[in-house]
Amino acid sequence: MLKNSMNVALVLLAIAIHTIADESFDVRRHLSTVTRYGIVKDMSDDSFVPSQNLDQCTPIHLNLVARHGTRAPTKKRIRELEALAARLEVLVRDAKEQKQSLDKIPAWLTGWSSPWKGKRAGGELISEGEDELYHLGVRIREQFPNLFSEEYHPDIYSIKATQVPRASASAVAFGMGLFSGKGKLGPGGHRAFAVTSENRASDIVLRFHDCCQSYKDFRKSQEPTVKKLKEPTLDEISHELVRRYGLNFTKQDVSSLWFLCKQEASLLNITNQACSLFSPVEVSLLEYADDLESFILKGYGNSLNYRMGVPLLEDVIQSMEQAIKAKEEGYAPGSFEKARLRFAHAETLLPFSCLIGLFLGEFEFELIQREQTLQFPPKPPNKRNWRGSIVTPFAGNNMLVLYSCRSNNSSKYFVKVLHNERPIPIAGCNGSDSCPFEVFKERIVAPHLKHDYNALCNVNLVQKEKSSAPSKFSQMFSWIFSPWNADTPAQKVEL
Repeated sequence: MLKNSMNVALVLLAIAIHTIADESFDVRRHLSTVTRYGIVKDMSDDSFVPSQNLDQCTPIHLNLVARHGTRAPTKKRIRELEALAARLEVLVRDAKEQKQSLDKIPAWLTGWSSPWKGKRAGGELISEGEDELYHLGVRIREQFPNLFSEEYHPDIYSIKATQVPRASASAVAFGMGLFSGKGKLGPGGHRAFAVTSENRASDIVLRFHDCCQSYKDFRKSQEPTVKKLKEPTLDEISHELVRRYGLNFTKQDVSSLWFLCKQEASLLNITNQACSLFSPVEVSLLEYADDLESFILKGYGNSLNYRMGVPLLEDVIQSMEQAIKAKEEGYAPGSFEKARLRFAHAETLLPFSCLIGLFLGEFEFELIQREQTLQFPPKPPNKRNWRGSIVTPFAGNNMLVLYSCRSNNSSKYFVKVLHNERPIPIAGCNGSDSCPFEVFKERIVAPHLKHDYNALCNVNLVQKEKSSAPSKFSQMFSWIFSPWNADTPAQKVEL
């Protein structure tokens, strides 16, 4: 443990060298999947130049997969924050009884109580989340006016959500923005629209993670190991906080304070309380620990994480093929679907991003297509593509827009991918943000469609991976917290 603590200390020093001159550090951009959409939606890779090959093409169909907007903490987390309040009270009292100087203790910490104290329920979409989805709807209509010019009908504009209230509320807020001024309801000219949901227990399109027993077994088996991977960081930061503030913080205290920081900064726009306890260096490491967890349990860390999303991918492709058929056969306006709009969760959006190969280089894409191993994302201060604040913030989204092009092009139909409303390179399409439809199907979609959802989820095909994973993660342990890993090949993760 001493060696691990020394390694983390060296990483802290390395990050500090990169951040000491950065006075613009905004903790709200480093909250992993708790990040507000408006804070990061305009962040992009400045080196990427969007393609211009669709200038003479017309969008004919849009697929949207979106996460719900900013939400309140869940009941379990509300209880954790109430326990944290009691714990902070004990820490301050102990310091007083031991006649320690209280000068180093932040004033807010004395007598702090949770803003959600006494709430019996949680997890609901808050007003800021409503605003995120409402304006997303407005912007999408403005960006694709031809797609949304027709009179509303549920067969033309299909809106689907999971049965979880924050997802369906997000769909409603989005629809209000999308169709604002299109009806006669109230001063805003709103109109009624339908939001449909599948049964929560059998929704394999939008809640595939909740219906997949193999995935549940895998995740349960790996959560203790992931927790151990995070411990050296929490341990080192707890020692720093004890030294800095004179209070006997534990690793659990640090974990709870980091969660409080994320909630305060994201939901309440408060950054001068819990977040101020941590230096930018420490925030970067805590963010990375969260991102690593999502990579292992929800992302590229295991192929089951995203291949269980095959029913969603099939649904997307089916909608595109139907749109092409309508175009080819000259269907009358108003007789075919122009947009399929879905509202779900991080556990939906994140695997879907993996299915279409986002946030990968071309070499990494080839590896996952051949079902070979993939490296963990590099730790700070190295730059990484896999950041929860970008991959799946609150209201994060992927749009796949199908374009019809003039016949003198090499292909008549193209797929353009937008992530958080911005063009994003697709590794399977040679790093372009657009791809001929047939190439998209052959290179990106087809390798996944050979995997059947029932075979993946209802038969324990991953038993071998589960039994061998702990030893592999043990090997990873030394790499993650080694100061030399930036210059040596990383250990691999079984896909």
